[in-house]
Amino acid sequence: MNILNLLDISSDLDITSIHYRAQEVKEGGLFVAIPGVNADGHDFIQTAIEKGAAAIVCEREVDTGNTLRIMVQNSRNALAAISSKFYNNPTEKLVLIGVTGTNGKTTTTYLIESILKKANFSVGVIGTINYRYLNKTFNNPNTTPESLDLMRILSEMVACGVTHVVMEVSSHAIELSRIDSCLFDVSVFTNLTLDHLDFHQTMESYWQCKQRLFTEHLFKGQKKDLAKGVINCSNDKGKELKEKLNKYFIISVGEHKSNTIWVYDVKYSLTGITGMISKNGTSFEFRSNLCGKYNLENILCAVGVSESLNISADIISSGIESLEYVPGRLQRIPNDMNRFVYVDYAHTPDALQNVLKTLRDLTEGRIICIFGCGGDRDRSKRPKMAEIAASISDFVVVTSDNPRNEDPKKIIDEILSGLKTEHYIVEVDRRKAIEKAITISKEGDTVLIAGKGHEDYQIVGTVKAPFDDMKEAELALERLKD
Repeated sequence: MNILNLLDISSDLDITSIHYRAQEVKEGGLFVAIPGVNADGHDFIQTAIEKGAAAIVCEREVDTGNTLRIMVQNSRNALAAISSKFYNNPTEKLVLIGVTGTNGKTTTTYLIESILKKANFSVGVIGTINYRYLNKTFNNPNTTPESLDLMRILSEMVACGVTHVVMEVSSHAIELSRIDSCLFDVSVFTNLTLDHLDFHQTMESYWQCKQRLFTEHLFKGQKKDLAKGVINCSNDKGKELKEKLNKYFIISVGEHKSNTIWVYDVKYSLTGITGMISKNGTSFEFRSNLCGKYNLENILCAVGVSESLNISADIISSGIESLEYVPGRLQRIPNDMNRFVYVDYAHTPDALQNVLKTLRDLTEGRIICIFGCGGDRDRSKRPKMAEIAASISDFVVVTSDNPRNEDPKKIIDEILSGLKTEHYIVEVDRRKAIEKAITISKEGDTVLIAGKGHEDYQIVGTVKAPFDDMKEAELALERLKD
């Protein structure tokens, strides 16, 4: 395929494949050297040439010998454009729904998927837990894949008859041009709270990045005339974004009746949420198996997307109720010992606070919270999460999350600087920490195992070893029973 004309290059080269990892280059392939956080593709150009690359796309002067070198201003932009062309522009053939925000992206995509399936659409999902379509499920190393991988996945979905794709859009994906060639039909904003300052440096930079899903993608692409934004206005950033985008088609959602879609007569319990949703002057009843006010906001975002696609109220209600749980999102571990044990992905201050507040309102006994913080990630949230855990829980177990290349004990020391309570223990070994928390629990107590959720691994140094909070908790409960 002659895709070099995209880069204003006149060449007879027939490019047979595209790569951004030098070790994967095939004979006749195009290698795009992209700068990364831990490595720079420009340092591996010689490897790509040795592997048989027919041409090299790069941002700076590098000796490529007799191999065609194509200089570009931004190789990530180039990779996105080339990848879309190579895979025949798959987002032109799909209804593409993007969901961004600090918290709630995964749950919102699961809710949208459930509703779309009830409407008899063929649905694909790309997100933190996996990417999936039809009856196929694949591991996903990033919330939003690199542009080349993303276009390949979307192309596969098109080939299999998928009509609608729901995709989590991370701030990294926006900043690193992974979605540059995506044409969105609907975009969703859930919320913005403290996270990723290791990458964005400031909250303002993080906020500006999130807005770009709407300002640079949704309302600037080929589908802009029919594009619709769904904004959760239960928070100040949502209200600010709605005001900024007031000349576009925006569906606002929230608890207040000033929103396009709002909710009333809401009741919360450990078995779920019930209430009435109002849209376009009519109301319908809903029931969800999800718990907590923050999940009500996720539900409303999903309803907003459904409204943008003209899906009827009865299908929306059925889709909401059909979702039994989201993996690793306040997921309860069944047991017959009257312990309420939950695994949740909460790894930001706001997410941890939301989950603990939900459990506090619904728990008669004590709350025991186990958490740690990831290494090589935003350090500013560590004492803040400790403060929240101590203020809402009755007992805290501080442990390791994914320490990566940091010393686990030093991470814990930074957590402890914000832990204003005497009711805690430290256990560096996460397996032992889960065991201890469940062992000290009594009938009627709630145990929250926070931070890793659906993850089935733990990263220590550069080693990614099998580890599953759900399985470890189940084993601990079995031992307690014995």
